[in-house]
Amino acid sequence: MARLLLIEDDPAIRHPLLQALRERGHAVAAVATAMSGLQAVLDNRPDLVVLDLGLPDLDGLELLRMLRAVNSTPVIIATARDDETEIIRGLDSGADDYLVKPFTAAQLDARIRAVLRRGTGPAGGPPVLAVGELRVDPGGRRATLAGTPVELTPREFELLHYLASRAGQVVSKRELLTEVWQLPYGGADKTVDVHLSWLRRKLGETASQPRYLHTVRGVGVRLAAPGEDPTRGGPVAGEPAGGDR
Repeated sequence: MARLLLIEDDPAIRHPLLQALRERGHAVAAVATAMSGLQAVLDNRPDLVVLDLGLPDLDGLELLRMLRAVNSTPVIIATARDDETEIIRGLDSGADDYLVKPFTAAQLDARIRAVLRRGTGPAGGPPVLAVGELRVDPGGRRATLAGTPVELTPREFELLHYLASRAGQVVSKRELLTEVWQLPYGGADKTVDVHLSWLRRKLGETASQPRYLHTVRGVGVRLAAPGEDPTRGGPVAGEPAGGDR
């Protein structure tokens, strides 16, 4: 059973969805405004937030940015905004998934379970990944650099974990959009670039002076330990050996 917070101002949507999610075994609280949602997250620390964007007191994207500034609670945006630009803005702002209205409670429940599964591993826990002094613990959803915790949003952690699991390989942006953002239809490279920029800052590096994250222009990115040759050979993950695009 997950503890959910539903932030939705329309009672015609909020009440049926609240009831349907409870019938599916979740413990659900619901609020109708952005600021009451922010307070509920800080006070109750739900497992996941379902967030509408069209709120009466504050745009949902602004609330999402406020949430990301203080904690890493998973967030699924559930909104009528279906423009691709809006979807990318939502994901770039830190959302873990984006669901366009109208949708069924069963669809939302499936998305909730999928997002929550990303934070759990099999019995005994998956192994901690080590790249130089960087440690990525998928079971605990933690990352440390030289023993110091690295504070990451859920999406940043998933990006770092995916790259760490393929350390030494060049991973294409197309693959990252498919596997990390779950956008099989593709998406804007800027989505990846923005998150890589945030990740670099938190790892204490820049694109011009990389330590762990090495950009291969026109292809993708490679995570490698400092001191390793970032130009060494190897196929691009998700591409045929010797391929380029």
